[in-house]
Amino acid sequence: MPSSAATGGSELVRPPPPYSSASAIVGGTVTGHHILQIDGYSYTKEKLPNGKFILSRSFKVGDHQWRLRYYPNGQSSDYADCICVYLVLAAAAAGHAKEQPVKARATFSLLDRAGKPVPSYTTDVGMHDFAVGGSGFGYGLYKRDVGHVDDGFAIRCDVTVVMELRTEDRTPPLVEVPPPDLHRHLGGLLESRDGADVTFRVAGEDVRAHRYILAARSPVFKAEFFGQMKESSSSSNTVVNVDDMEAEVFRALLAFIYTDALPETKTKAKQEDELVIAQHLLVAADRYGMERLKLLCEEKVVGFIDRGSVATLMALAEQHHCHGLKGACFRFLESKETLNAVMATDGFLHLMRSCPSLVKDLVFRVADSHFQ
Repeated sequence: MPSSAATGGSELVRPPPPYSSASAIVGGTVTGHHILQIDGYSYTKEKLPNGKFILSRSFKVGDHQWRLRYYPNGQSSDYADCICVYLVLAAAAAGHAKEQPVKARATFSLLDRAGKPVPSYTTDVGMHDFAVGGSGFGYGLYKRDVGHVDDGFAIRCDVTVVMELRTEDRTPPLVEVPPPDLHRHLGGLLESRDGADVTFRVAGEDVRAHRYILAARSPVFKAEFFGQMKESSSSSNTVVNVDDMEAEVFRALLAFIYTDALPETKTKAKQEDELVIAQHLLVAADRYGMERLKLLCEEKVVGFIDRGSVATLMALAEQHHCHGLKGACFRFLESKETLNAVMATDGFLHLMRSCPSLVKDLVFRVADSHFQ
């Protein structure tokens, strides 16, 4: 009787495995927030009678555009003794069906002087359907509770948007390919120092590395080792002195060169220490022409902006051409109350002496924002 073995093979031909597939219906939420600062509350109360409002700038949550309506004398006659703030949908995300409402939840909070929500003045208005051009949903608090300190206050609105359902393919692949691990191997090479051919002398410490890897990642190192600036010796005993930098910062720079990631702190550093390290690493990244590292440090430093640090960070942004950090500092100082407090600090006085053009730019931008 004929069989598959007659073809010359000794094994039977096995049938293919049964076809299998999987999919998933995925839902979820996206959360963001907007802070509405009211400066000159008494002036807004006089200019906008009951039922009249002024809109905040638009902000995006879940790819939808939102705005806040501020009613200093209440949204209607029933709320004449209240300040009302309403969340409204300004524009739906591209591709969102016009006839479909956007489902979202809003939580409003009065902020204290430190910018923290006051629990007794925090209200969740619940989940609602929002339509473009609709009246929205809001929050009211009595006038006697706000506006009595420096004639200003701030309200935070947290928005949680329910995303549209989508279908995803969850069929397991026939061949599972692991994620790239080049960074792990190169990180191990830096740690072991195998084949290292250059020694950096930094703040009294010797740090060994590999010239070709450094040159591939930094135009400054490339010029130093292989361009017109190159060292006269090409031996494995080349020593390079690095001035004006801490050894910890230089090691963090090398770790990024080899792994393309910021090094993780082994111990829980204080917030002030994290800021100092991020600032110094940003300066090092600019010095060695490493733009991605510079932007990562810039992003990290933005999270530390407060009244005590903003003047120093503005100077840092100006000296090292950090446009994102500079813009974030300007936005932080848009509040008249915050600007007045910062102008009274020693850091701002130093900023006026060292970067007068930056202070002039700040004054024009803040003035412009108040006239919009």
